[in-house]
Amino acid sequence: MQAETARKLVTEQIDNLANALAAGHSDQLQTYLSAMARFHRYSLSNVFLIMLQRPDATHVAGYHTWRSLGRHVKEGEKGIAIIAPMRVNAKQEEGSAHEPTPGSDDVSYVRFRTAYVFDVSQTDGEPLPNIGEASGDPGTFTDRLKNLVKQLSIELEFSDNLGGALGVSKGGRIEIKSDLPPATEFSVLVHELAHELLHQRDRESRPSKTVRETQAEAVAFIVAEGIGIDTCGASSNYIHLYQGDAKTLVDSLEEVRQAATEILSALLSDE
Repeated sequence: MQAETARKLVTEQIDNLANALAAGHSDQLQTYLSAMARFHRYSLSNVFLIMLQRPDATHVAGYHTWRSLGRHVKEGEKGIAIIAPMRVNAKQEEGSAHEPTPGSDDVSYVRFRTAYVFDVSQTDGEPLPNIGEASGDPGTFTDRLKNLVKQLSIELEFSDNLGGALGVSKGGRIEIKSDLPPATEFSVLVHELAHELLHQRDRESRPSKTVRETQAEAVAFIVAEGIGIDTCGASSNYIHLYQGDAKTLVDSLEEVRQAATEILSALLSDE
């Protein structure tokens, strides 16, 4: 699969998703948000490509990465094409139209190529470490999340009365209702942290309240699924991510992906 072909497939998938949301169907968006939980280290385009080629994928990696983990790709398995950046030295590329700057021998630029990854189901070998199984208890991940909030210089307070809200983001301070069940406390804290990351850093260009709340809830959904918590009830307002065209949709999803990646990367760093 050529990189240009891959880009066209991604564009088609975004359009298909936009059309589904325009028709009032948000289940397809929930599928992609679930995929972001599994593949949060990949770009939005590559999440679309992985889901397009292998919807049941759960854990993908390159051939050599699998070997380093004590596993090998089964004979005859077809790789999942993704788009990967590649730095090219303009001086070394034959026929290149890029001219090196006088006095410089190291002028380079980024091109994109097709690379291939394989799902764990396409491999055999040593079992993978278990990052977490679906459950209603976040376990030690709540403490890790609180530590992340502290590392970001955000104050965390607990209150008995937040005027009916479970949590509030106040720009540098998060307030959470006291005595929430463990899974709810975790999800609410992620939701409010998402507000801090997405909407408090640049208050002048914040989107509408509907978009803000939906983005924060989408981040909470992805992070919760990423550590193995089932949050099926969180999907009711995902439709509001769709704001009229495919570009706005993908912009919202990219912001959601970036915030969820920042949080998940910190939570899973010790796994």
